[in-house]
Amino acid sequence: MQKVVVFGGGTGLSCLLSGLKLFPLDVTTVITVSDNGSSTGLLKKELDIPAVGDIGKVLLSMANVDDDFVRLLRYRFDKEGSLYNHPVRNIMLAALIDLKGNLTEATAYMSSLLNIKGKVLPLSAEKVELVGHAKDGDYYGEEAVSENIRNIDRLAYDHEIRVNPEIIERIMDADLVIFSPGSLYTSIIPHLLSKEIVEALKKCPAPIMYVSNLVTQPGETDDTRLSAHVAVLDRYLDGRTVDIVVANNSVIDADVTARYLETEGKQLVEIDEGPTTALGAKIIAGDVFCIEEGKIRHNSLKTAYIIFSYLMDR
Repeated sequence: MQKVVVFGGGTGLSCLLSGLKLFPLDVTTVITVSDNGSSTGLLKKELDIPAVGDIGKVLLSMANVDDDFVRLLRYRFDKEGSLYNHPVRNIMLAALIDLKGNLTEATAYMSSLLNIKGKVLPLSAEKVELVGHAKDGDYYGEEAVSENIRNIDRLAYDHEIRVNPEIIERIMDADLVIFSPGSLYTSIIPHLLSKEIVEALKKCPAPIMYVSNLVTQPGETDDTRLSAHVAVLDRYLDGRTVDIVVANNSVIDADVTARYLETEGKQLVEIDEGPTTALGAKIIAGDVFCIEEGKIRHNSLKTAYIIFSYLMDR
């Protein structure tokens, strides 16, 4: 069975994994732990724990249990009070951190509870903050970094993190390493702020694949060119480069894209022509999008099929 290591966080990662779990692959998922928004930020501050939000989303996307249990864990309290806006999965993970002693063990127990195929590993079991260093000062936390990325010269953590050693083992044993779609600077790049991860990727013989975002993120990735996204990854890979890019090349309804641009300031990521298309990476282009409730999303099955086909062709 082919071994795949996927790095990411947020909705894009969850969407990709919900497709990959349908194929005969040994998938290890590594998740960022520096989120500080919404429910996650409150729990992080009040309970002094690592971020649990992205981990909870990923666990549910990979779950193999009945729909009612998944709906229960997705349930978000909507009445004013101390539980307002907290999803059950976040509260459950927070409790498990206390019971099991750390986020890594809490994630492992939750994985067994949800009958997950493969391995889900937080990047670190520590409470960490993403920091953007700029000439006019430092920006602390994912939200501040995302809003001020144009002013930031360098990203780092607020302290040197200890990476789960199993992640390094899984990288070295992988047949393919994937960077998922998601917020480039706050969900993907945070993995590459660890020297251990970057060094392991340099030594890893497996190709590196980037599943490109479908649309830009205002403030973070306003440049619509695919090559610009790949260039950011290559810079933080520090000597290693992206080998393959999965990108969408099918036409998305003009009314949908116009509405996205008007209401959210987002534009489609374009496969730019010429020698700078993806800075030397091989492009696998296809129809990988779908429209869900008016939003442009990756079609999880089609995207996963492209990845699985690539592995089989190798």
